[in-house]
Amino acid sequence: MRAWLLHDSDGPGSYVLDEASESEPGPGEVRVALRASALNHLDLWVARGMPAPPSFPHVGGADGAGVVDAVGDEVDDLRIGDEVVIDPSTSCGACPACARGDVPFCRDFRIVGEHRWGTHADAVVVPAENVRSKPASLSWEAAAATGLVTSSALRMLRRARFEPGADVLVVGVGGGTSTAAFLLAGALGARRLWVTTREVAKLRWAADHGATGGWRTSEPFDDLVRAETDGRGVDIVVDNVGTLTFDRSLRSLARGGRLVTNGSTTGRTAELHLPTLFWRQLEVIGATMNDHQEFADAMQLVGSGAIEIPIDATFGFEEFPAALERLEAGRQLGKIVLTR
Repeated sequence: MRAWLLHDSDGPGSYVLDEASESEPGPGEVRVALRASALNHLDLWVARGMPAPPSFPHVGGADGAGVVDAVGDEVDDLRIGDEVVIDPSTSCGACPACARGDVPFCRDFRIVGEHRWGTHADAVVVPAENVRSKPASLSWEAAAATGLVTSSALRMLRRARFEPGADVLVVGVGGGTSTAAFLLAGALGARRLWVTTREVAKLRWAADHGATGGWRTSEPFDDLVRAETDGRGVDIVVDNVGTLTFDRSLRSLARGGRLVTNGSTTGRTAELHLPTLFWRQLEVIGATMNDHQEFADAMQLVGSGAIEIPIDATFGFEEFPAALERLEAGRQLGKIVLTR
């Protein structure tokens, strides 16, 4: 099969289109012939060794949708020809965390495209529990673009104890997960919803999709959101930008507010002013990926039309390097997809 292979971690230019052996599914696994896959910043980080994959060669890609073309032993609920979407969160399936359904807390938690071969290939082998039926309403491109960002955003909002009527600020709209979090917060009943982004066109898009208001990320958005909330601030800030925005995001919160993050695209460290944290009784919450129920709930929301993840650009499979360049430039609004 064709695959975009990493043979080292010297950067995104290390991906090479080559032939790779097509694996047969083992017990409890299925093989999916992919129709589309979508890019994530994970594709850039793995190529730079942040972290490096467990071995080389490696195939990146955490998002994908396709048709089951081989089924391993001990798989009873899937058939060859089933149209499915890849859930990228894998685990041991046996520990207490897995038993309660919260697989990101499994000590053997692994991500498709990071710790095991991913979806930027003609086919991928995954555990049977890591596929969900593709909603009939979704194209292959939309299905591939939906899974990781929507389920990750849903987990962030749930860990931040989002409730209808909350005031929410989403920092960095335009990126996949931030855009999904913005759309989900609106669909789930946010009272008021503000955004930041680097580009005026994305502010216009957010306004057209329900934002109360928004600002350039380079502006003093903490002061601005406080001005619009009579000095109170917001209940929840979703911030995957990281170092450049962390301080302002924290200062955008109301007393008892929660900042939730699952990414750090501008850096991995931030300075925390402890009196701000304890005096105002704030919370900083981490979230990683999704559990299987969150993935199923995310697919249901998208399949029902409650939200629609925007697709910024579609590239042919052979155009992966150009797609990576667009992702790294940070100019996209929504997801970038590779088609077969």
